Amino acid sequence: MLRSCFVFIPDQFAPVAFSVTAVFLWGAADFAGGYGSRRANAFVLTAFSHICAFALMFAIAFAQGGPLPANASMVWAFVAGSVGGFALAIFYRALASGQMGLTAPIAALLGAAIPTLADIAMEGAPSRWTIAGFVLAIVAIWLITRPEPQGEGDGGRPAGVGAAALAGVGFATFYLCIHQAHGSPAWIAVVSRVGSFTSTAIAVVIVRAPLALDRASAGFGVIAGCFDILASALFIYANQHGRLDEAVVITSLYPAVTVLLARIVLKEHFSRWRFVGLLAALAAVPLIAAG
Repeated sequence: MLRSCFVFIPDQFAPVAFSVTAVFLWGAADFAGGYGSRRANAFVLTAFSHICAFALMFAIAFAQGGPLPANASMVWAFVAGSVGGFALAIFYRALASGQMGLTAPIAALLGAAIPTLADIAMEGAPSRWTIAGFVLAIVAIWLITRPEPQGEGDGGRPAGVGAAALAGVGFATFYLCIHQAHGSPAWIAVVSRVGSFTSTAIAVVIVRAPLALDRASAGFGVIAGCFDILASALFIYANQHGRLDEAVVITSLYPAVTVLLARIVLKEHFSRWRFVGLLAALAAVPLIAAG
């Protein structure tokens, strides 16, 4: 079902197309989750979003009728979801407490750098065009990340940076673990959401967060969960049919979407350097695809 959505794209470009689509979905999901967490506890909202995500992807996987992954792959998917789900809750908290245009790229940069270096060490260096695309993508993320004078208070570290960095490490762990899972991307995504709901539910119990979501927060949770799980399934497909580092670097450009939405909806400051970073992000994709 996933591949049939892109039947008009040559097989060699399908992983890139899936990764680019995941960029838009993940960027929108993070904006919805971060915005919703301003009105509700981040762990409660994330746990609720995972329930919605599980329901959607289970329906898709069941409709496909594919076989379940092997036990080892299911374990890797569960571990990936457990770490990734907890990291996502921390990330939503960071987005809610700080500037989305700053915290989102920090998590993306760390989340991309660690698995990219690991994949290059395991599989060898990619082509020169792909490496050029990686460099341009990193520059793009850095330009989008550059601190702005507005909103930094007394000049100290902006709010949410530490949490965003921790979330980035968690995202990197998700990428590396999900890379070990083989089989139907839909079923792997389903199992990962079982793990993510488990970890966030435990966190809700530990922090004794009130189990309350108003209608607006619940709506943002539904949007975040559905977009996030669809993006995860697309990433899993791209990872299975291409290189891990290429899929990770391209999908890590999602802050561009989050930043744009924060600018449009929340009127966050948008400097010309961030605009240059967005252009660099657009230029990086075809370079990576050319490899």
